[in-house]
Amino acid sequence: MANRIASLPEHLDVAIVGGGPVGAALALSLQGQGLIVGVFEARASLPSQDPRALALSWGSVQTLQGLDVWHPIPQATAIETVHVSQRQGFGHATLSHTELDVPALGYVVNYGDLAGALNAALAAAPIHFHTGVQLDMVKPLAGYVALRLNQGHVQKLVTASLLVVADGGKGLTELPGIERRHQDYGQHAVVCDVRTDQPQQHIAYERFSDDGPMALLPRGEGYALVWTCRSEAVEACLALSDTAFLTQLQARFGNRAGQFVSVGARAAFPLALRRLVSPISVRTVLIGNAAQVLHPVAGQGFNLGLRDAMALAKVVKESKRDELGSRNMLNRYAKRRALDATSTTAFTDGLIKLFAMPGSAASTARGSGLALLDMVPAARKRLTQHMVFGAGI
Repeated sequence: MANRIASLPEHLDVAIVGGGPVGAALALSLQGQGLIVGVFEARASLPSQDPRALALSWGSVQTLQGLDVWHPIPQATAIETVHVSQRQGFGHATLSHTELDVPALGYVVNYGDLAGALNAALAAAPIHFHTGVQLDMVKPLAGYVALRLNQGHVQKLVTASLLVVADGGKGLTELPGIERRHQDYGQHAVVCDVRTDQPQQHIAYERFSDDGPMALLPRGEGYALVWTCRSEAVEACLALSDTAFLTQLQARFGNRAGQFVSVGARAAFPLALRRLVSPISVRTVLIGNAAQVLHPVAGQGFNLGLRDAMALAKVVKESKRDELGSRNMLNRYAKRRALDATSTTAFTDGLIKLFAMPGSAASTARGSGLALLDMVPAARKRLTQHMVFGAGI
């Protein structure tokens, strides 16, 4: 029900700020519960043409299948194997979908295609879905949260039993009891599409070097590249000619995927770790990138956010209507998500720090660890399961 906010009821059971994939998935999962749900997106239109590559774990694909939004997504490319190595060091590890007996470890899709499928479903659902909405006031109180919404020249005051912030951390920055922690990695990610002279074999590559990790994700006939470089070097990297860029890429990555022959338009964005001490406040919970922003190494950010949404939906479904937004309900959610959020954040951050350690001794230790991981099926399976389904699921 994408319409004007003037038609909103005075009270909502659940108000979701942010109509991106995480917020949309949460709203869709709450259908059929007899709840009044509102979704409010600040953007006037949502990015159905965004070509950025997004790696979805098999666990996330199962979630999207359950929401009936997977099949409308075009051109999903399967990741069957992940190959992990380090530059100028021995040792590698290979993770395979056969470890878990699943069709694929994950799939690579366009962000815009995923957002478009989710928001088409959201617009057709019995949910109060509104775009172009700014929040002029958010006031959490003991019995409800008061929201003043602004859509163009129309204002509306509503209350909600539970406020969910899923806006990527861009909007609601001042909430009582929310303590944020920020760590700048001093790195940027350069992203683009590349082609090699060999067909991709549904293998994703993770290559670590002294200036940061490099990932190749199978996408269509080629790859989506995420090249991490130091922030002071990013402008020079973007300014390289295509030939010089491919030459440097080949030198850092090696020949395991073949010879790089073409590169698409390049873009860059800064990398940092942002997280909350606790994702809950008075009648409020933060999920997805509003709760944590991770380094893109291992591709865990969106998958972790989607698990936030599904865990919250389950807690809402298990709660009585008059319990929504209560401290007991929010504590149950926070407890349920603590292990997965903490361990996934620590795993991602730890990888960056581990492979940034200089010296031959550190390189030898990393190589030994990779070789050991590759030789021990139980350890390989445990790591693969964490990456695909999260921890404590």
